[in-house]
Amino acid sequence: MPRKLFKKYTPHPDKIRKHKSLGWLGKWLGNPAIWHLHRHAVAKAFFIGLFWMTIPIPWQMIAAALTAIVLRANLPLSVVLVWISNPLTMPPIFYFNYRVGCWILGCEAQQVEWSMDPDKLATLLTQIGEPLYLGSVVVGFILGAISYVAIQLFWRWHVVRAWKRRQSSS
Repeated sequence: MPRKLFKKYTPHPDKIRKHKSLGWLGKWLGNPAIWHLHRHAVAKAFFIGLFWMTIPIPWQMIAAALTAIVLRANLPLSVVLVWISNPLTMPPIFYFNYRVGCWILGCEAQQVEWSMDPDKLATLLTQIGEPLYLGSVVVGFILGAISYVAIQLFWRWHVVRAWKRRQSSS
């Protein structure tokens, strides 16, 4: 069941490798380990995707993809999980991370005015950057670790249950 579910929504590796803009990655995208759907690759993909989803940087998907390639996690799943962080979910995610960072550092959360103006954004990041990034790394690591263990346990439970069903039916 888990493998079928993930495989249903995962693009075929050949389609990705033949994509014009990804041709320069052919050597790395040819590694079958990053396309396998087994519990270790999927659990690592959840860790990677949920970790990078919490980090407030541009190009989160690229960071997740490179990490998945290096750690031989399932590449498509690692990248897709980063999409949990999108323009609608970013403010509450990053605010929570900021509050966690303030709690860890023992500082008072500041009232800030958000702006997309690059100069104001740079000033804002110097004011809240330390607690924001510390909280993001901590929350990302905790989310990733919990998801890694949960996927390992769920996958193992599902396999054992299917095995017992087969034994009882024969």
